[in-house]
Formats: sequence, structure tokens, C-alpha cells
Amino acid sequence: NNTGGLIAPESDNNPWNYKFTWNPRNVVLAGQGVAQYLENGQYKYTPYHRLFTSVREYNIMDLGKFEMYPNRDSLKYREIYGIEDIKTIIRGTLRRAGYSKAWNVFVQLGMTDDTYKMANSEKLTKREFLNSFLPYHPTETVEEKLKRIIPDTQDEVVFNKLKWLGMFENEPIGLPNASPAQLLQHILEPKLALGPNDKDMIVMQHIFDYELSAKKHRKKSTMVINGKDTTHTAMSITVGTPLAIATKLLLTGQIKERGVIVPTKPNLYNPILNELENYGVKFIEEDVDVE
Repeated sequence: NNTGGLIAPESDNNPWNYKFTWNPRNVVLAGQGVAQYLENGQYKYTPYHRLFTSVREYNIMDLGKFEMYPNRDSLKYREIYGIEDIKTIIRGTLRRAGYSKAWNVFVQLGMTDDTYKMANSEKLTKREFLNSFLPYHPTETVEEKLKRIIPDTQDEVVFNKLKWLGMFENEPIGLPNASPAQLLQHILEPKLALGPNDKDMIVMQHIFDYELSAKKHRKKSTMVINGKDTTHTAMSITVGTPLAIATKLLLTGQIKERGVIVPTKPNLYNPILNELENYGVKFIEEDVDVE
């Protein structure tokens, strides 16, 4: 299962091909736990410092290239969905191609660290913030040091992503008693915010590989939904509407269970999924050849 809270193509107008459609703090801190998954019967663990270099590419419908990085603990879903004997289970986060290589610069520098406060953070400019994570050199510029310490920034595309954020400018950040992650978030929020006419997009794709009659098969189940505006976002529709439908079913007596319930039973998920189609939330299924 791969899912991403992204920006609709018509609103995709920055070098990162990304805008915040979810809690910005969660985006900055994403991936800091070890990613755990199962692949071909082998347990796999991807630590934070390798997460954004462990991406896989996907072409999804007619939307072009995406990249996926593993998302936290995929193993726990085996028991939840009753698939304990499955050989492969991977849950991933989708971003547009090229995002992870640039984001990994922040990770490698230490800018996503939320465990300590930086001295005089309220006085730091963006350029000084960046320079705080680079060694002293009497003659090299910040740009030169960065390209030497983080070779990926020699890639013009990656470098321009950082430049677009204003990371090399002497503009004060103005955030007191802040961690590196908080300062980074403060820089990103105005640059990656949804504009007044922007629309977000949710892309979710399940890929099932299975054998039937001694033949290998693959089924893809894909959902793409665009938001209507900055209030009626795809994120709010896909997160809030299922709960609203479940509440209605509970109040009308169609759901008999009580307590905290995971919707893994047909009597719960079928009516919710059926009604969600009225809001444009539906999956397109296709069978593809397995090489």
C-alpha cells in the first residue's frame, strides 16, 4: 500500500512538487522511527539515515512518476487484516520523483532534529541556520561548503530546491528557543502553504501479488481524489468523511458494535465505502501482467 497527500497537477507550481496538506510538523519529523516491513519472507529494517535514499519509483495511472519510501511499521497490519502468512507487506509514503533526494539534505545536515534547542535561534538568519551545520572554513562560502559536505547538492535540481526555499538568504527566521526541526518548519510553512486557489490530491494504490492455478497475478487498486478548494480538501474528505458516515450508521442503528472499532469487518467497511463513492472516493481496479 502506497499513499501520498500531494498537490493537484494544476496547483503544482514549485520546485518541490509538494505543498503542506497535512500537519507540517509531522512532515518535518516523518520517518524518524525505523521503517519495518516484510519482503519475500525476509524482515527488513530501514533506519532514518537511509530512509530517503531507499525510495522506489512508481508510475501511477496517467499522473507520471512517483517515489515511495517505507512508512514506519508495516508488520503490525498482518494481524489486523488477518494475513499473518503473507510473504510481503510494505506500507509506503508517496512523493513526486526527486523530492526525497532533496529532503535527504536536511536529514543529513541534522535540520530535522527535534531533540535540542539551538542557542540564539531567534537571531539566526536562514543562511546562518544552514551554516550552523557546516564546518568552519576561512575562505569557502556556505554554498561551497554545502556542496563539499553533501555531494547531492552538486546536483543543480537539488540545489535549486534549497535556493527556492531561501536557505542561502540573510533573512531572519525569528523563532526563539527553537529546535532545528522547528526552525526548518518555520522556514517551510510559508513557502509550501496551499495558496487561496490551490487544490490538493490524495493518491493511494494497493498492489496485490498472488498465485492462482499455478499462475502469478497482480492486481492494482488505485484511488485518486482532488480537493475542491483549501477548505474542502481531498485530505479532509478522505479522513473526515468516513468517520462522519460511520457516526451516521451508528446513530441509525446500522452499526451494532460498541467501543473503539477498527473497520476491518464487511458490515463496517462495505456501507462506508459504498457511500464514499458519492463523494468521489472510489478505487479503480486493474489486472496487470507479472513479469
